[in-house]
Amino acid sequence: MSASPADLVREFHRAFGLDARETPTEVPPELAAHRGDLLAEEAAEVAEVAVHGPLDRLAHELADVVYVAYGTALVHGIDLDAVISEIHRANMSKRGPGGEIARRSDGKVLKGEHYEAPDVSRVLRRQGWTPGAKPRGA
Repeated sequence: MSASPADLVREFHRAFGLDARETPTEVPPELAAHRGDLLAEEAAEVAEVAVHGPLDRLAHELADVVYVAYGTALVHGIDLDAVISEIHRANMSKRGPGGEIARRSDGKVLKGEHYEAPDVSRVLRRQGWTPGAKPRGA
């Protein structure tokens, strides 16, 4: 069985001496901006190859986005798997009780009247986050 993306990225961060926190934490603005720049760079690379491929490069760039996103979560001490589970729970509530699905003209699934928004704050609090805490290292 292969390791989860979170485990792989944690191994990378530890091996290369990069930030890795265990508890959700605000980080200094410079570090947060750096992580945002890395994510934007990877997302731009996906957008560049998404339409015209080739498919193997698209797969590579998508994986890079996920890798950097997990790294950014690790820098902030966020258990991203738990947050994704909460987002998934909320997304699944977009389907109505009779199975009806509302879609935009381009096919995007919309929030129906039974949609229950994700409570990411609750997930982070379970991970030890204290809202309003000062950034570590600031």
